[in-house]
Amino acid sequence: MSSVSTMKLKRQDRRKMRIRSVVRGTTERPRLSVFRSLKNISVQIIDDTTGRTLVSACTLEKTLRGTTGSGGNIKAAALIGRQIADRAKAKGINKVAFDRGGYRYHGRIKALADAAREGGLQF
Repeated sequence: MSSVSTMKLKRQDRRKMRIRSVVRGTTERPRLSVFRSLKNISVQIIDDTTGRTLVSACTLEKTLRGTTGSGGNIKAAALIGRQIADRAKAKGINKVAFDRGGYRYHGRIKALADAAREGGLQF
């Protein structure tokens, strides 16, 4: 890795840890954590008090793989947002704390959050 990309990752990790120090998932309000790469996006709903993942969704799942073309676009992010909202509702989760993972709140992250809100999650 070049020094520029290493510095960029360090800055992102600092942002991520700064956000994580404030956003904590509880049993009543678990944390909705987002990870995005160039090709895919994945979401987990995590209870930080027990350290367990309650619900997850990813563009790499077989049911979602062929529907969006690429997993790294806004259409795929919106699909994952609706999917995580449906799965959370099935588990009885209505309220979550949104953890954007150090990424800016625009583009795919915003599309995912808006779709999850439309699906019935409150954050």
